[in-house]
Amino acid sequence: MDFDLTKEQEMIRKEVRKFAGNEVAPVAAELDENEEFSVELTRKLGEIGLFGMFVSEKYDGQAMDYLSYIIAVEEIARIDGSQAATIAAGNSLGIGPIYYFGTEAQKNKYLPRLCRGEGLWGFGLTEPTAGSDAGGSKTTAVLDGDQWVINGSKIFITNAACEMTLGVTVQAITGTRANGKPEYTCFLVEHDTPGFKAVPMHKKMMWRASNTAELYFDDVRIPKDNILGKKGDGFHQMLKTLDGGRLSIGAMGLGGAQGAYELGLNYAKERQQFGQPISKFQVIAFKLADCAIEIECGRNLMYKACWLRDNNRPFEKEAAMAKLYCSELMGRVANHAVQIHGGYGLMKENNVERFYRDQKLLDIGEGTSEIQRLVISRYIGC
Repeated sequence: MDFDLTKEQEMIRKEVRKFAGNEVAPVAAELDENEEFSVELTRKLGEIGLFGMFVSEKYDGQAMDYLSYIIAVEEIARIDGSQAATIAAGNSLGIGPIYYFGTEAQKNKYLPRLCRGEGLWGFGLTEPTAGSDAGGSKTTAVLDGDQWVINGSKIFITNAACEMTLGVTVQAITGTRANGKPEYTCFLVEHDTPGFKAVPMHKKMMWRASNTAELYFDDVRIPKDNILGKKGDGFHQMLKTLDGGRLSIGAMGLGGAQGAYELGLNYAKERQQFGQPISKFQVIAFKLADCAIEIECGRNLMYKACWLRDNNRPFEKEAAMAKLYCSELMGRVANHAVQIHGGYGLMKENNVERFYRDQKLLDIGEGTSEIQRLVISRYIGC
């Protein structure tokens, strides 16, 4: 067994960590406070190659392995969850479906700009009545001549309503299967299509500097060729997309846990009580030791899942495990970090407060913790 990263992967970690420290850290708190999505910072993320990392160079991607991409997400999340969310959703949910399921014409049309970080693409799945219950979807698409007509709405869609958004992939009901269940198909809808409206969502508790949107489709007509894959492939595409997305959400949890742990450790070494640093008190030292152990466990679980994926082996169970464990891991570590800071940890001028808030979505996005446990229980034969 070889637990060493390659020289290329080590370089990616080093360079992304340097970028995050120099470019993201100085503005993260202000962007969070102002609920501001930064076009400038997102373009910089694109300039250093953080979009399309696993995409072929043919489409201006980086042609790297999936673990390299996950390491990059981890390092950005170590500093700021909002920017990590932009990268994770931009790659796994935006670029991924087009790259894996799109036609050559669709790939050539959209991927180069997305991979260069010149634009973003959303993935419209969740609806007001369809979260964990995807069968509750109501958005429909009806073929009318050479056009599909889409009606419905989506909610909580990342990267779907900012000035960089080029369009969205939307899943819609296109019929009924022989077993009586809905037939799902995915479509590519460009941002300026008549009848399509994307509205930014504000007053979020977490990821306040990432773009989240509500989408509305009112007799939206798109060309017949804008179907993604084949009619009826939507449910399969959704599951495959979420499998990869779970790894990126897990990476956000892992990176966020690392960042919160470092904040807690550094503060504990500096904070003096009873004549010595509080890190010298066993109750604090043991909290930090537990955090270090759990982060190591999470990293091994996450990297193994990525290794399986990169080696074309089944990874779906491990992806669900990694997503579940690393998401909840960040919650435990951030909670300890805030406790170590005491009252100061409750104040916005301390970054640990932001880590505490940003974690919560990890328990919900890309399949809730409850759904991950359901998925895992089925894989183990329950």
